[in-house]
Amino acid sequence: MNLDRRLILLAREHPLPFAAAVLLGGIGGILLIGQAALLAEMIDGLFIGKKSLPEITALLALYAAASLLRAGSNWAAQSEANRGTLGIKRSLHERLLRKLSALGPLHARSVQSGKLGATLLKGVESLDPYFSQYIPQLALSVIVPGAVLAAVFSTDLLSGFILLVTAPLIPLFMLLIGRAAKKATADQWESLTRMSGHFLDVLQGLTTLKLFGRSRERTLSISEISEGFRHSTMKVLRVAFLSSLALELVGTISTAIIAVEVGLRLLSGSIAFKPAFFILLLTPDFYLPLRQLGAKFHAGMEGTSAAKEIFELLGRAASGEDATPQGSSAPLPIRKAIAFHRVSFSYPQSGRMALDAVDCVLENGTCTAIAGPSGAGKTTFVNLLLRFAEPDTGHISCGERDLRDIRHSEWHAQISWVPQHPYLFNASLRENLLMAKPGASEREIAEALASSRLEPFVRSLPNGLDTPVGEQGSRISGGEAQRLSLARAFLKNAPLVVLDEPVSHTDPVLEQELLESMRRLIAGKTSVIIAHRLGTIEKADRILVFDNGRIVQAGSHRQLVLQPGFYREALRSFEEENAA
Repeated sequence: MNLDRRLILLAREHPLPFAAAVLLGGIGGILLIGQAALLAEMIDGLFIGKKSLPEITALLALYAAASLLRAGSNWAAQSEANRGTLGIKRSLHERLLRKLSALGPLHARSVQSGKLGATLLKGVESLDPYFSQYIPQLALSVIVPGAVLAAVFSTDLLSGFILLVTAPLIPLFMLLIGRAAKKATADQWESLTRMSGHFLDVLQGLTTLKLFGRSRERTLSISEISEGFRHSTMKVLRVAFLSSLALELVGTISTAIIAVEVGLRLLSGSIAFKPAFFILLLTPDFYLPLRQLGAKFHAGMEGTSAAKEIFELLGRAASGEDATPQGSSAPLPIRKAIAFHRVSFSYPQSGRMALDAVDCVLENGTCTAIAGPSGAGKTTFVNLLLRFAEPDTGHISCGERDLRDIRHSEWHAQISWVPQHPYLFNASLRENLLMAKPGASEREIAEALASSRLEPFVRSLPNGLDTPVGEQGSRISGGEAQRLSLARAFLKNAPLVVLDEPVSHTDPVLEQELLESMRRLIAGKTSVIIAHRLGTIEKADRILVFDNGRIVQAGSHRQLVLQPGFYREALRSFEEENAA
């Protein structure tokens, strides 16, 4: 019957709206029986009893009142169901966002963004018909036919027995057809998520595709995937139409049996007109909730298919957030040494150690540079420091406290992060800047702009800080985006600064300006710099050289240039490039 225990538990988190929807729907069913009884009484009085219109005025008034009440109860029932559904979708969105935040950016980057977006948006929205229509209708398909059956049985046993025997045919057909519908809808949802993910990938890589002359080829692939989605959708529609035909056929034949049986008995005089007419009026409405359940069964099927991925995402174990204590009375160890103790880490399904038994200490107030060839473990080291992932073995401490005993939010509050490619949201400069410190004063903002040398650029804009930057900062240059990232760090003014060398793709003039700003930013703070160009880390207090997940060299610039190894060879290559 398309019931998912996990979805039912979600509905139980908001019981009152759905209980009210079912109660109001049941009242509507009772009013339906009252309408049929009043209509049968009026028709019998007018045509059999030869009553005049004034004599049935009271019955007409009651019928009108019952009609209005029934319409109002049905409207209110749907409104309550929608209210409960809205609450479920809101809480589900919050839970999904919290889970993604707990899983961290490493997980988000490992999943196709289009598929993830389809799950978060389309997937949650597709649950709307399931909760607002199918779940209330499931209860009403028992309550309303049950009330009608009781009314018919109290009027005529034979008609009631026929209804009782034919009623299970509709759920039986629903179960038989539901198996095919479930598989077809699951295939349709998988096709939709694949198409969404592929289409977004193509849009994001449109520049590259145009430059390499591959845009037409990708257009054909999108056409093929879209055609696959069309086929899966048509398959779902065929099953839905077949189901509707079967349910309508069962309901129509059953109603015809009642009509023939009542008609023959009416001609033979074994049943009076009023009860016969009352039964004929109620019979279509006896099967109607069951037929509506069949239609809403298919409307809610997409939601159950989407729920599989939704609950799969919610069921993923976070690397550290879920294990973080709810609270701790110990003060956060600000401005303490950060130590890695035999830390090892491997990415799922990678087959190799990204970090292997790393031991090192980041002394308070010093600048530590991270160097090494591509794939050596530099980014993994910083990801563990930022707590985007947790060590497989070993632990990281700050002062005397293990980082696992500190909330993620408390730890992140002590870090300023300046990435190589800063992410800018499609909002104003001010909104992007205030992400670092939402409650910052105008004075603090002005100081951050001056320290990052972004102030002249802001003054040149007609709307100043209220100027929109476009999606991913498309309306400003790369240099201004880097300055904005530094301004965020100045505004936050955290004791730990992590920089993914933001000067690696800049011209010499801008590089010097950014380096000066970086030096002011890290002065007197604990800082970690991922080095892509060795010429920028000569003044670091300590340099850690990684290779194959291990620290193979450690020391100052002067010490490392005297030692054979990666650092000296890379520095020599860098100097030769500059000389050329």
